[in-house]
Amino acid sequence: RRVDLSGVLAGELYGPLRDPALFAQARVDPEVATVVWPNGADFDPATLHDWPEREAAFRALAQGWTPAHA
Repeated sequence: RRVDLSGVLAGELYGPLRDPALFAQARVDPEVATVVWPNGADFDPATLHDWPEREAAFRALAQGWTPAHA
């Protein structure tokens, strides 16, 4: 499945993933069975699996991760 994460790449943890060079460093961690990045960002595998149903809620959360002046 393709998952468009662009709407949730905000805040201290996920915001840096807007940098294409960092985003490209994604890998699948065999221990936790999900996509991870070197800065510690990851997404629960169930969230990714159910992304169409969860995207709106995640986008709403992400709005709170970015300061209003950003």
